[in-house]
Amino acid sequence: MKLRTKLRHGRFITLEGIEGVGKSTHLRFVRNWLQKRDIPVLQTREPGGTLAAEKIRDWLLHAANDKLPAMSELLLMFAARASHVQQVIQPALASGRWVLCDRFTDASYAYQGGGRKLPERQIAQLEHMVIKGLKPDLTMLLDAPVQVGLNRVRQRGQRDRFEREQRTFFERVRRTYLRRARHEPRRIQIIRADAPLQEVRQSIVAVLEKHLTRWL
Repeated sequence: MKLRTKLRHGRFITLEGIEGVGKSTHLRFVRNWLQKRDIPVLQTREPGGTLAAEKIRDWLLHAANDKLPAMSELLLMFAARASHVQQVIQPALASGRWVLCDRFTDASYAYQGGGRKLPERQIAQLEHMVIKGLKPDLTMLLDAPVQVGLNRVRQRGQRDRFEREQRTFFERVRRTYLRRARHEPRRIQIIRADAPLQEVRQSIVAVLEKHLTRWL
């Protein structure tokens, strides 16, 4: 089914979740699903997406200094996001392309807010200054018990700076994600990520089809 001629402008879709929920795998699935329907898709990620933002990402994930202050981490995330939004996301949406992103501002509330315990109002202030109201049209929250995600991460081998965090950190991150989903149920759709792969994909397709019907 070709939908491109019926869609007048780009849409912004994000995937969120803690480590080990399969975001990379499911991002590829969503991208392919959209492309099969003749929808032009740009896949990107946060932090990242531009040369400057990718350098910030590399430093945040692999810096030897695990004692980076929480506020410094938050500011670096938004510095990368400013570049990403202005140079990649907004131009793509303006041209009619759909943007499919691995994490966005919800992740700052979950990781730096919930995980690092920074006040939500400070994150909201940065959100207002940097992205000026830009929000995803749809966010799929891939949710699984923390221990399930951590077990998958350990099986992958070497872990980055975030993946080395304690279970209690990820419990706070997950709770924040779920709280945001309760507050924005229309935008944030929860996908049970610990289900068998085919069931997860069926859930994702059901969400996509529902929103495509709404957007047409």
